[in-house]
Amino acid sequence: MTDTTDPTAPPGGASTGRRGFLAAAAAVTVASVAAPSVVRAQTAVRLKFQSTWPNKDIFHEFASDFVKRVNEMGSGRIQIELLQAGAVVPAFQLIDAVSTGVLDGGHGVAAYWYGKNKAFSLFGTAPPFGWNANQLLSWIKYGGGQALYDELTQQILKLNVVGFLTGPMPTQPLGWFKKEITDPEGLKGIKYRTVGLGADLFKELGTAVTILPGGEIVPAIDRGLIDGAEFNNPSSDKVLGFPDVSKIYMVQSYHQALECFEVLFNKRKFEGLPAEVQAIVRYASEAASADMSWKAQDRYSKDLEAIKAAGVKVIPTPQSVLEAQLAAWDKVIANTQDPFFQKVIESQKAFAKRVVGMTREMEAPRDLAYDHFFKA
Repeated sequence: MTDTTDPTAPPGGASTGRRGFLAAAAAVTVASVAAPSVVRAQTAVRLKFQSTWPNKDIFHEFASDFVKRVNEMGSGRIQIELLQAGAVVPAFQLIDAVSTGVLDGGHGVAAYWYGKNKAFSLFGTAPPFGWNANQLLSWIKYGGGQALYDELTQQILKLNVVGFLTGPMPTQPLGWFKKEITDPEGLKGIKYRTVGLGADLFKELGTAVTILPGGEIVPAIDRGLIDGAEFNNPSSDKVLGFPDVSKIYMVQSYHQALECFEVLFNKRKFEGLPAEVQAIVRYASEAASADMSWKAQDRYSKDLEAIKAAGVKVIPTPQSVLEAQLAAWDKVIANTQDPFFQKVIESQKAFAKRVVGMTREMEAPRDLAYDHFFKA
């Protein structure tokens, strides 16, 4: 009979040797797992992050949703402190504060930096090429948009920022008015709040445009400083108090038919983070983007019903106004001769033509199905 005893086994035989080996291996595994946790806890990075939104606005909640994901996935390696608009700097100064390191990061929209370069607005409030905000984000991720955004921020404007475009927003209302807009003539001469390229568009329509951050709009309407304004959506509009100062809410518009948020970080600070923490930030922006699109559909629809219940008259924008807006867009695009601006426009148009063309060809009409089940 062949002797199968392991001559190198410790006293007690092969079985005891194996048990000892497994126990030792387990101890090593536990130690290797536990050690990095201790190191991570000792080297946690703390970042100061400000939104461009009032604390009560759902947009600040969206910023909080992103921050919560980073902090939870970071497991002590990174801790972001979220502040509301104005806590450190005014909303429209956010990007400069992030670039200079006064803030480590922030949450806003690219259209807010329109004064630095009009092309900024293309990455937030792009022209209405028949696409929606999710398709805009598809262009950012897969159509060359991110590279163009990086070219603008880091090469053309030399800003010390890293930005992630996130959070698809649906078509924004034409806005809140003292009296109903029945045709394009109704927009001429009125004092109206918007931002980004929307300002250029309304100027083409003869409107006197005022650019204000979100928290200042309702007080301006209340004091009679402006005749009308748009902000973004039913939930924001409701909580900011628009129904208290106006009972005419005009929905559907091409001035901002699609938009997305922008998450900013100081470039040196971000690049100093460990690679795995950088990945957490990137993927948290994507996860928050998806969740925001789902949450918005639920909350916006409920708050629109609440606005109607408060006695607000919700009116679709007349087709004549929509057509005038499209004609104004032609002029805005043609009149902006900056080569980089036109470079972005051509990239967007090529992507929208292909993607929206496919969508129109492949998808059945939603209006037909909706009317079939709910029209009565």
